[in-house]
Amino acid sequence: MFTSLPHDWILGLTGGLMIGCAAALLLLGNARVMGASGILGAVLEGDTSRERLAFVAALIGAPALAALAFGAPAFTGSRDLALMVVAGLLVGFGTRMANGCTSGHGVVGMARLAPRSIAATAAYLGAGVVTMFLVRHLIGAL
Repeated sequence: MFTSLPHDWILGLTGGLMIGCAAALLLLGNARVMGASGILGAVLEGDTSRERLAFVAALIGAPALAALAFGAPAFTGSRDLALMVVAGLLVGFGTRMANGCTSGHGVVGMARLAPRSIAATAAYLGAGVVTMFLVRHLIGAL
């Protein structure tokens, strides 16, 4: 049954399960909420604790190992470097404004039914839907 599923879908499911398990382990084992942007931001600001450095290494290393083991999915995103830089900066700015990202609010916060995380997740998903509509249907870029 699962052999008929697209390869990318299986990778997305596997990645989601890994993120969920990592968040649960960090919360249960260390009583800390896993927020990738907060952990990465702390490392960039000089926090070199073993836990944070290990998380960042795994954040980079796990996808690299998966790509080596199973092959990387085809890249279907934009090849416009300026657009990608602006998009990355906007995502970083948004995560700072929201005090968290999809792993903190969308995975951990939503699972804990935190009102702030529910509002943040609704806001960034809504912004994504509006942005995609504008880009695809009004600007015609994708």
